[in-house]
Amino acid sequence: MSATEHASTSVKVGEPVDLEAELRESNVEEVLEQLDRELVGLKPVKTRIREIAALLLVDRMRRKLELTSETPTLHMCFTGNPGTGKTTVAMRMADILHRLGYVRKGHLVAVTRDDLVGQYIGHTAPKTKEVLKKAMGGVLFIDEAYYLYRPENERDYGQEAIEILLQVMENQREDLVVILAGYKSKMDRFFQSNPGMRSRIAHHIDFPDYTQEELLEIAKLMLSQMKYRFSPEAEEVFKDYIRRRMQLPHFANARSIRNALDRARLRQANRLFACRDRKLTKEDLMTLQPEDILASRIFTEGKPDGSPADTSCG
Repeated sequence: MSATEHASTSVKVGEPVDLEAELRESNVEEVLEQLDRELVGLKPVKTRIREIAALLLVDRMRRKLELTSETPTLHMCFTGNPGTGKTTVAMRMADILHRLGYVRKGHLVAVTRDDLVGQYIGHTAPKTKEVLKKAMGGVLFIDEAYYLYRPENERDYGQEAIEILLQVMENQREDLVVILAGYKSKMDRFFQSNPGMRSRIAHHIDFPDYTQEELLEIAKLMLSQMKYRFSPEAEEVFKDYIRRRMQLPHFANARSIRNALDRARLRQANRLFACRDRKLTKEDLMTLQPEDILASRIFTEGKPDGSPADTSCG
């Protein structure tokens, strides 16, 4: 049911409305709790999402009392470094918008410049319109949105995609919410060059980097979901790994942690395979040991992972 349809289910003027009942009916709290479980930290982000959910819930009640007629502008901008949870939060926001009746389907279509911009004349408009068609009734998430605008290239077709997006964001905002995402400094420059886009963004949310403690908690959560765990010694080594990795280029928060764990699991498998002449316990199969992490080039060369694990059967 769309927000417009919700407006038609108005109540009599003077009749009280039950906000708690409306919250229960929408099941929005379930999505917010899911977000808390999925993402470590990010307290300011979660606070903003709750505030937006509250605003939309109250707006829905105002519609029932015929106090509001227009659909609010819901387009958003998520800024922050890679791996800080922007895509996950966008998925949950799509769910919230659907449960409150602001989008028909609640699906998320995630794209980059390459999905929208063509390479020759007449190519961009069909590509952009096809993406918009898929996203209608839900949320369009454009990662690194500033790459749509390349003024240094006179033959670039990104501006055409931007103009189509602007038109749809204004004229079909009852059926589509657009979320732009990327580095904050680059998004700021993008908005300076495209004031029409800035004026259509209602909510700006900045995603902070994770702390070392939060990254360790994220690592343990990821391992738990995969039925793995650190030995006590390996956990201490991984703390050191995080500290070192954060100081190197191209660190991508939770994304870098996931990559590191994938490599550690690969080394663990290699270590266990090298010792296949002995029986393995469930504990063996679940546990990452210090050598599975210390084999990283982070420790040996100060570069990203890649070194082979020590496969001796000590």
